[in-house]
Amino acid sequence: MSIVKFLKDWSLLVGIVVGSLVYLLFTNVEFLVPIGDSCGPVLVSFLPVNIFFMLYLTFIKIKVHDMRPRKWHFILQMIRTSLAILAMIGCNLSGDTTMKLLWEGVFISVICPTAAAAPVITEKLGGNIASLTIYLLIANCFTIVIIPLLFPMVEKGANISFAFAAWMVMKRVLMVLGLPLFFALLSRKYLPCWVNWLKQFHNIGIYIWSFNLSIIMGITMRSLLHAPVSGWVLVALCAIPLVLSILQFSIGKAVGRYYGDSIGAGQALGQKNTVVGIWLTLSFLNPYATIAPCVYVIWQNIINALQLWYKGKYGYLKW
Repeated sequence: MSIVKFLKDWSLLVGIVVGSLVYLLFTNVEFLVPIGDSCGPVLVSFLPVNIFFMLYLTFIKIKVHDMRPRKWHFILQMIRTSLAILAMIGCNLSGDTTMKLLWEGVFISVICPTAAAAPVITEKLGGNIASLTIYLLIANCFTIVIIPLLFPMVEKGANISFAFAAWMVMKRVLMVLGLPLFFALLSRKYLPCWVNWLKQFHNIGIYIWSFNLSIIMGITMRSLLHAPVSGWVLVALCAIPLVLSILQFSIGKAVGRYYGDSIGAGQALGQKNTVVGIWLTLSFLNPYATIAPCVYVIWQNIINALQLWYKGKYGYLKW
């Protein structure tokens, strides 16, 4: 029973460790390498499906009349945009390639929209998932605008048009957020018995996310182990996301506390959808800058795991 309790309390950390170990095992043990090469892409392709079910199971608990914009939604967008602009200025003022690489890591770690898994964690922490869902939609609308505007300023040679970048982000928003929200609201209206049955499974959303996290950790390990950068640069690209994750969680919680929603606001600004950032960085910036958003995944989920443990043990969050 103690093992089951440990797995339940620390499922996010277990996902990180298992994903890392499985990647190392299937890339270093000779007879397992072919299995890893064939199964790895299949698992990655299942990420959107898993996210759909994870969000659907969370969104069926939302009441439509609770889904309204709040002041802190827009305040956090201004903070997020300001941080991205400061990082963009740092990129342009950098005198050498290495410093620009580090600033690009900062830029991508702050401009990423809120993670799709944020409502799942917010629910477990006792926050308002309806409010955070509206924030997710607002944040992604801002993303559709600020990414096409700021990316060409970070990398002058980036061949990216406003319309192309806006469409790519919008398509991801509709697929990842729009569809599960639409089907969840339909289910609440027309299939109440089905919804009530699903609500019995309280922790299934967090377990799906832990499984997804183990897959994402494989991508993260590949980026870390194959990055041809010097030792101190690699350390910096791993330390910068730690500082940024603590900073963004803290700012979000401080703003949210003023408006009575510190849990949701902390997750809104601190928990990032780094998959979008990784894709954009590989496409238009220095590909080695992807180390920063990859490592950010680790730090943000360590923070989430500690918050879940504290909430489970003491019944509230002190931070």
